[in-house]
Amino acid sequence: MFKTNGKQVLVIIFFFFSVGSFAQVFPKEINWTADGNSYLKIKDGGVVRTDVRTNAETVLITKQQLTPAGGDKSLSFRQYNFSADNSKLLVYTNSAKVWRYNTRGDYWVLDIPSNKLTQLGKGRPSQSLMFAKISPDNKKVGYVSEHNIYVEDIATHQITQLTKDGTRKFINGTFDWVYEEEFGCRDGFRWSPDSRSIAFWQVDATKIRDYYMLNTTDSIYSRVVPVEYPKVGEPPSPVRIGVINVSNATIKWMNIPGDPQQHYLPRMEWAGNANELIVQQLNRKQNESKLFYCNANTGTSKDFYTENDKAWIDIKSRWNDDDPTGWDWLQNGDFLWVSEKDGWRHISRISRDGKKETLVTKGNYDIDNIKCIDEAGNYVYFMASPDNATELYLYKTRLDGNGPLEMVSPKNLQGTHDYNISPGAKFALHNFSNYKTFPDREWISLPDHNALDESKSIERTMRTDENTRVEYFKLTTEDNITVDGWVVKPANFDSTKKYPVVFTVYTEPAATTTNNSYGAQRNFLFDGDMSGEGYFQVSLDNRGTPALKGAAWRKSIYRKIGIINIHDQAMAAKKFLDKPYFDKDRIAVWGWSGGGSATLNLLFQHPEIYKTGIAIAAVGNQLFYDNIYQERYMGLPQENRDDFVKGSPIYYAKNLQGNLLYIHGTGDDNVHFDNAEVLVNELIKYNKQFQYMPYPNRTHAISEGEGTRKHLSTLYSSYLRKNCPGGAR
Repeated sequence: MFKTNGKQVLVIIFFFFSVGSFAQVFPKEINWTADGNSYLKIKDGGVVRTDVRTNAETVLITKQQLTPAGGDKSLSFRQYNFSADNSKLLVYTNSAKVWRYNTRGDYWVLDIPSNKLTQLGKGRPSQSLMFAKISPDNKKVGYVSEHNIYVEDIATHQITQLTKDGTRKFINGTFDWVYEEEFGCRDGFRWSPDSRSIAFWQVDATKIRDYYMLNTTDSIYSRVVPVEYPKVGEPPSPVRIGVINVSNATIKWMNIPGDPQQHYLPRMEWAGNANELIVQQLNRKQNESKLFYCNANTGTSKDFYTENDKAWIDIKSRWNDDDPTGWDWLQNGDFLWVSEKDGWRHISRISRDGKKETLVTKGNYDIDNIKCIDEAGNYVYFMASPDNATELYLYKTRLDGNGPLEMVSPKNLQGTHDYNISPGAKFALHNFSNYKTFPDREWISLPDHNALDESKSIERTMRTDENTRVEYFKLTTEDNITVDGWVVKPANFDSTKKYPVVFTVYTEPAATTTNNSYGAQRNFLFDGDMSGEGYFQVSLDNRGTPALKGAAWRKSIYRKIGIINIHDQAMAAKKFLDKPYFDKDRIAVWGWSGGGSATLNLLFQHPEIYKTGIAIAAVGNQLFYDNIYQERYMGLPQENRDDFVKGSPIYYAKNLQGNLLYIHGTGDDNVHFDNAEVLVNELIKYNKQFQYMPYPNRTHAISEGEGTRKHLSTLYSSYLRKNCPGGAR
């Protein structure tokens, strides 16, 4: 299902990590130089360095330098990185998707002093290279191709194959579908600091059954598309971590205790030296996390820090901008770690041996994600919003845990802030919007948060949408649960008349829908002006969503997906609709993915409230979804199968009374098409009439193919207008 750090339902996630003086770009808006005074950007087909204070540009790489010999066209690229000594540039081109993201393609290396541009991986299939990285000593490039790891000498371009057993289901240096989807794991190898070794993940998915998708559109005969996909209740793929000696390709496997089919290894990095790795292990239920140090030479391991939770434990991608790479080391060997042990998501400082833990952030509030560690200034910068979970602000506090919580964002700019902060926390690109303020940005200095160019400060340049009809509110249900919500009122609203209401829902632990940012309230599928056509539009966030309201709020949904979230939504809707100007016969609900599941459950469980539903790419049966997501939030079906059954829409399908439009892509590798077919069968069984639209060979995004998104929008809009017509009555 669509998963994020809790701030948007439909987003594209990019990631990066530092290599030497510059940063590898996958792409981010700003890519800082190591000194924090400049940033890099692609301009005119080359790479330019811009001084933050003066805006002076220095051309580092020209378009001509990136034109292959004998060619008349330069490389088209969006991703690149420099070697540690800035003598080489690695460029990623001709990319192709692996599941959701363009993580395989072609790589070229430019030797800057000699101005020589060479393609890497000669002899390998086109678009097959993944995650190429220049070694710290600037002499080699490591990459993955067709599930094996290779090293190429930059000077001679001699290629050495380090692993030789890789197949579609025996994977070296990258991951299977479920690790990528649920842990954000894609890049599966790390150069050692001395460039002599590579640490990597090996995933054995040979015991994972394939889900067979059927491509019936690209030829006169159908083609089977297998996806190794562990359904909930199936044991995880065994994963192990090895260290390859680059000179002779020998592998030392890390001896990490435990049954590999009963735990996960979602994080691994070098532990600040060339002899030791640090590894996180999660048990299968994901409610116990252990950190290990592994000796890269002997393979021996020792656990040194353990955390337990009655529900589940989030991993780094939840609290570090969806980036699972890197480790937040401090110079003395301590590192920063985030947990919810005291009931709030807080930053702790852990000693290298794990014996000393210092709470850095304190109080009844959650941090959202870490933005920058300024060790020289003894501060950590992070996003939080102690007083309003629909907003985000930049805060800082002392790294030693002895300082107060300090708000850095301007107090008068209420809404959602975001920052890309330079190394050393000198400067930042600051973004801001709220429901009535168009997105704007400015360059600022830190920690004073002053605009570098006062004439271009947000407070001077921001524009307000004078036509907005959005209002934010809180309401308390009859269960004494206070939820956040927004409403967009119809144009020319007349309280003496009655209007239809359309609820937008998600409801699950992967995302909120009530963030106070511009455009978050727009129905992107409706072909027209919903306010102008006389609709109320509403969204509410229930317990179990990842709002910054404490662990108890977020984890109350444990083993209760389809129950507590649906109850809260229905009770909040009931309270909201307690006004004479709402037409109780014209109440609609819609959602995508987890929101599609919620739509079905709301329509089936509460027909007294919801009369029309549009469900897209929904999980109809929780027993059909993947093991990492579903077991994290619901437990193991072998132990509490009844929770899965009674939380699934299919269990309540016989109760359908209103209008249902059900939409699903037949090529959905995420929420499989079998979810749709079993639900359709159940509705047929009880003679429930509904409208059904399978999109042939489309994925979870239902975006592939000419005219698809327009067709989907037209279908959605027409169905809503027919079954829940707009306008006052």
